[in-house]
Amino acid sequence: MRGWSEVAERVGATTRTSEKTALLARYLAPLSGSELRPAAVFLTGRPFSESDRRTMGLGWAAISTAVTNLAGTTAGALGAAYDRSSDLGQAVAQVLTLRTDQPDPANSPEIEEVAEAYSAIEAASGAAAKGKIFGGLLARCDCLTAKYVVKILTGELRIGLREGLLEAAIAEAFNRPLADVRMAEMLTGDAGETAVLAKEGRLGEARLRLFHPIKFMLATPAEDAAEILSRLGPTVWVEDKYDGIRAQLHRRGGESRLYSRDLNDISDQFPEIVAAAGAMPWDGILDGEILAYADGHVLPFLSLQARLGRKDPSGAVQAEVPVIYVAFDLLAVGPRSGGGTAAASAPLAAVGPLAAVEPLLSTPLAERRRRLEALELPVLADGGRFARSHLVTADSVEALDRAFGEARARRNEGLMVKDPQSGYSPGRRGLGWLKMKRALATLDCVVVGVEVGHGKRHGVLSDYTFAVRDEASGRHVTIGKAYTGLTDREIAEMTAWFEAHTLRQAGRYRLVEPTVVVEVAFDVIQRSTRHQSGFALRFPRIVRLRPDKSAAQIDSLQTVERLHGELQTGAEYLVTADARKPVRD
Repeated sequence: MRGWSEVAERVGATTRTSEKTALLARYLAPLSGSELRPAAVFLTGRPFSESDRRTMGLGWAAISTAVTNLAGTTAGALGAAYDRSSDLGQAVAQVLTLRTDQPDPANSPEIEEVAEAYSAIEAASGAAAKGKIFGGLLARCDCLTAKYVVKILTGELRIGLREGLLEAAIAEAFNRPLADVRMAEMLTGDAGETAVLAKEGRLGEARLRLFHPIKFMLATPAEDAAEILSRLGPTVWVEDKYDGIRAQLHRRGGESRLYSRDLNDISDQFPEIVAAAGAMPWDGILDGEILAYADGHVLPFLSLQARLGRKDPSGAVQAEVPVIYVAFDLLAVGPRSGGGTAAASAPLAAVGPLAAVEPLLSTPLAERRRRLEALELPVLADGGRFARSHLVTADSVEALDRAFGEARARRNEGLMVKDPQSGYSPGRRGLGWLKMKRALATLDCVVVGVEVGHGKRHGVLSDYTFAVRDEASGRHVTIGKAYTGLTDREIAEMTAWFEAHTLRQAGRYRLVEPTVVVEVAFDVIQRSTRHQSGFALRFPRIVRLRPDKSAAQIDSLQTVERLHGELQTGAEYLVTADARKPVRD
């Protein structure tokens, strides 16, 4: 594991993608199959593959106890180190430099032993048992190895392995076509399996598996209609960008499951959708959105939040916040297996996880949509829980701008604009799908609190809590928090200023002098008890610093209330109940 950690350290130290790829390829090429599988998985920043939904269940207390016991220091040492860096792996390594019995790096655990330890931690029952296994593993690690053992365990590798770079390294290491490596990774969702298949020349054997969710295709942000048409045109497909949660539906026989964007099983949160899907007479995978829906109208996302994370909701909760599934893509489809057949009633173990379905990832969107239209779904018109996304076409800037305005009037965030000839690229943010969003408005706010950032900004104060002015009381009342919008140089300059103007510090959070004014853009204003203002901004981002304005000139809570009221006059979005509604020009 020491060798893996040294490679990770070198990869993180360079910004050149070609050098990162070469470093990884040279490391992976000579590994045996038993070493290669965990090595590749660990390079994704996870203890288990993406298709393996096991979780460690190891909390801060267990990690802190193991680290402080080894280092012979006080209980608060790890917390203090973390507050300085916002990087738990780095903090652990820093505290472990205090050990009096530093392990020999040459005797660090083998990479397979680390993988076995992760599995043992996951399988152990109770914090004490998990902590004991973790402590035993950590005791054998030198500081550098310990740093990366913890980074992997917590899912915070942060060495600049951007999307697709590991696949490129696997292709280079074993002299395989990059397209074949990418396809295998799309189908398996397991970098370790993909690496082994590449090493053994068996990439063509990769198969899509039902009930093993694949990564979702992502959309690239865009605002300008002319630019969108120049990229995707001359004619594009346009859907509303729904205000719900993305979900993948897998179905085989009588078994149906829902998976969230982070690939977690959320079936028990939405049992009415799962039950409705059980009656469908086909096998396959849908991509779509779960929406709160009542009386023919989609409800605001705030309503849907009452269902998120709530397992096995009662009948009363389901009645209070009904939900539907709006399908907009078909990723795989197989023969009819439901409708009272033996397969429909067979348990999942009997039919097995291997999909006797046709993957459609490389099939053009136009064909995927045609086949989606042909599927039998329990649609709203028949009292079901399913609908297909409303789809129109646009072939001019005026048509696209008009569609955007209509979507915003329906209280949706904007548009999804798609190339009808695009394939489905799991986990990638390509140019085949663009999301057209524009800020609803901007507010001038004052920064009242800051925190140390994460990732590449772990050493600077980059997370800003901001407030507006309540004219009735004269107080500043918080309304949101933003992490993006400023340049690295601006962040560095403001870090020095905030450190010099801190009023009080509690862990990573600093209460600062309410002097710095920022212009904040956002998409939606919602009622919320999370902030003192009683409102929250959805998707807030800093547009610019406003050194030309004083705190006395920021926007007021009354302005926020007016904007929120204006939004409430917008029309509700009506999901069509017509399951066969065609694409229209």
